[in-house]
Amino acid sequence: MRIPRIYEPGPLIPGHVMPLSEDGANHVGRVLRMQAGDSVMLFDGRGGQYPATIQEAGKRQVVVTLGEHQPIDVESPLAIHLGQVISRGDKMEFTIQKSVELGVTCITPLFSERCGVKLQGDRLDKKLEQWQKIVISACEQCGRNRIPEVRPVMALESWLAEPTNELKLNLHPRAPYSINTLPHPDAGIRLLIGPEGGLSADEIAKASTHGFADMLLGPRVLRTETAAMTAITALQCRFGDLA
Repeated sequence: MRIPRIYEPGPLIPGHVMPLSEDGANHVGRVLRMQAGDSVMLFDGRGGQYPATIQEAGKRQVVVTLGEHQPIDVESPLAIHLGQVISRGDKMEFTIQKSVELGVTCITPLFSERCGVKLQGDRLDKKLEQWQKIVISACEQCGRNRIPEVRPVMALESWLAEPTNELKLNLHPRAPYSINTLPHPDAGIRLLIGPEGGLSADEIAKASTHGFADMLLGPRVLRTETAAMTAITALQCRFGDLA
């Protein structure tokens, strides 16, 4: 049986007896219904993981004893910062979950001209919290011990204008360059994925002005969630750790 992996914000100290956070205790005690003596694996997002043994297991509280730190690192050598225009329904959640599994290091949700999602105030704050929880859950599932950041939502133009040494890429179905022609991204990649209706001509021009190179994935027009997964996978195969 696979040992469940649980994120704990820490600090985690080998040998200490500690209660799990509310989220961790709920997952272990209520969802998994684990018992005293069972094993879990904890990580705090700072790198590595800690085997732990459950001492007490109830519906409201779970207490564990921490083992020694294991410096396991499954991070990709390729840092990818995904700028994703917010998509409707569960498409955005799907994109966030799968991009984390594929190794992105940072995600910035974006508003653009053709973005069909209108969020502000408390609704936007709750969405950001939800997206960060999806990131954590994806890390628990895929074995990552570092937590990618979901940054606050930005206007597309503001994100395009941020100073960075990353290789800047924008997907375009009629771009002259493919992934195989890209230079090695020594400072990582900043990848722009547009909305379901695509970027406007003005937005494409602004991206180009800010140094984003148009990149071709193939002859077919992909949905926004398909484009993100395909681009990240292809980039990881070319420059990262996917075989």
